[in-house]
Amino acid sequence: MRPKALPSRDAGYAELVRRYRDDDAFADTVQRVASGLGLVVLAVGPQSGIVLAAVEESVFEIRMDEYARRTVLQNRQTDKMLHGLAHLAAAALAFPRPDDLGDDSYVGRVSVDQVDGAVREACRVLEERTAGVEADPLSDAPQLEAAWRAWLRRPEATATKDGRVGEATTRGIVGKALRFLADQGFLVPVGTEGGVYRTTPRYQVQVRELAAQRAFDELLSLGVLPAATAGGALRAPTGLEAPDV
Repeated sequence: MRPKALPSRDAGYAELVRRYRDDDAFADTVQRVASGLGLVVLAVGPQSGIVLAAVEESVFEIRMDEYARRTVLQNRQTDKMLHGLAHLAAAALAFPRPDDLGDDSYVGRVSVDQVDGAVREACRVLEERTAGVEADPLSDAPQLEAAWRAWLRRPEATATKDGRVGEATTRGIVGKALRFLADQGFLVPVGTEGGVYRTTPRYQVQVRELAAQRAFDELLSLGVLPAATAGGALRAPTGLEAPDV
């Protein structure tokens, strides 16, 4: 329930992790309590601590609709899709090689510039591939618009009156995704300027253990982003459902 807590910084937590790993009866009790709360124990280790994921309809589940509503929306369905794409791309770029997910010592880095730039370039490539093949989608049916079209049409950055990046821009969407991951203990800010993060063991577990979702598989199948797993996909962090991309 405290996603940023680490066994290395809390002797009591470290002892609970040790007991979970050494005492089968205690581990079974922990898993049963978690199940009763609508949670699944993905892993328990000295580096990551306990890593949980919410099942569907759990009180701890944060659905993409709810997540996207926390910002200024231009179109609910389109914004939901863009927020989901930002999370999927961040995971793929944080662990660009299959071996990265299997190496517990690996620490990836990801930034707002990197994610937005990679997705925008991928969208440009896809636009070139389909040039002259597909007519523009109906303006009154934005839900039919492909993710890459929606991303390209959204401005990269628009400053607000107080100088911040607009929430509805692609950089604003990516920044929100990375801040959310940091709040969940999956990323840690690097430096003082903001926008750059390093991965944590908790995030590695999430991507590795839940790498079987259709959305991420479809993203990789486009052939424009690096594959994070040999044949997998991503479910977003604890409680955040995989989006329909």
